[in-house]
Amino acid sequence: MAGGPTRKISAASARAHTRKAKQESSIPSGIFAKILLVVLTGFLAWGYQATRPPPPKTCGSPDGPPVTAPRIKLSDGRHLAYKEFGVPRENAKYKIVYIHGYDGCRHDVPISILSQDVIEIGVYIVSFDRPGYGESDPNPKRTVKSLAFDIQELADQLRLGSKFYVMGFSMGGQAVWTCLRYIPHRLAGAALIAPVVNYWWPKLPSNMSQEAFNLRLPQDQWTLRIAHYFPWLTYWWNSQKFFPACSAAGRNPAVFSSKDLEIISKGSSSQDYRDDSLHTNGIMPRDDDAYMRERTPFWLEHYRDAISLAWQWALMAQVRQQGQYESLHRDLMISFGTWEFDPMDLENPFPKNEGSVHLWQGDEDKLSPVTLQRYIAEQLPWIQYHEISGAGHLVPMFDGMGEKIIKALLTA
Repeated sequence: MAGGPTRKISAASARAHTRKAKQESSIPSGIFAKILLVVLTGFLAWGYQATRPPPPKTCGSPDGPPVTAPRIKLSDGRHLAYKEFGVPRENAKYKIVYIHGYDGCRHDVPISILSQDVIEIGVYIVSFDRPGYGESDPNPKRTVKSLAFDIQELADQLRLGSKFYVMGFSMGGQAVWTCLRYIPHRLAGAALIAPVVNYWWPKLPSNMSQEAFNLRLPQDQWTLRIAHYFPWLTYWWNSQKFFPACSAAGRNPAVFSSKDLEIISKGSSSQDYRDDSLHTNGIMPRDDDAYMRERTPFWLEHYRDAISLAWQWALMAQVRQQGQYESLHRDLMISFGTWEFDPMDLENPFPKNEGSVHLWQGDEDKLSPVTLQRYIAEQLPWIQYHEISGAGHLVPMFDGMGEKIIKALLTA
């Protein structure tokens, strides 16, 4: 069989050829390593920036929203915006500090609490924007403890007297726990309305707490875990677009019970938001759009079909206008972080029955589990526990409950 000439390659030539091949192959691997290093550095830089919240747009600053509400200046230089309801402060027999919940503001006092009968017994209510919300300055150093002393300063500067009542709804109920812990000597009485529970309070039974936690939407379980275990990731988690974050901030109707949704849907027809008698009693000014903006309860405002979507977003923007990190996100980190005390360790602030503490809870509440509230009430028998059958989270708007809540607080 014929074949081509055979080429002979010396051993030295073969070795030289092999070395050349190795040298050529080392060039792309070096480039790959550099590219990998650049990508990794860029990813870390992006991750670092993604976890860093933007600075807040403080009201009254050059790039911040204008100040439109009355405010007090606290001892650390911050400002608290407030809103007054009911009879004039100097004529009031009962003075109450109302504390709004998550994603709320000073306008959130429920209509039913401000009934004509309540006004006639001499009730004055001051509601304020918690730090970072509405027109109150953010507090980057905020702790569980600090809000109690903000409330005390508010009461002192408004001259509410040596004792006053506190009333907190939802996440505002947690602030009532702090008042009971740090300023009990200033309280005439306290009402916790569907207060949010921290699932990591040490003396809650772990099995009971876990069962209640598992009832939350999966997206909320992740949101709360991050707020508790990895608070430095809270901003990223709640601003990223890959997974759903906090359902309450996203206005997800799934967090409400059927009764809550019924109340929401009937809100526009069941309340007369321009009742002249309310204006006559000084509850709200009759100032066109300002009247409606300040008169309408926050939760109903956001879900009523009668109010345009544009108006809903405008009110939400007012609540969050200084930035979501110092309002919504810090709320999550404080509320579900490690507390400085356990509410189950509290002692009766009124051992001589000179005042009373009430806890109001709906048995169908999807945001504040009734099983945990029952346990807390059992451990603290000095609390007067009121469980409302069929009610969800919107307890103060359920079948005239607002008036019952305030009368029980003032007459106990």
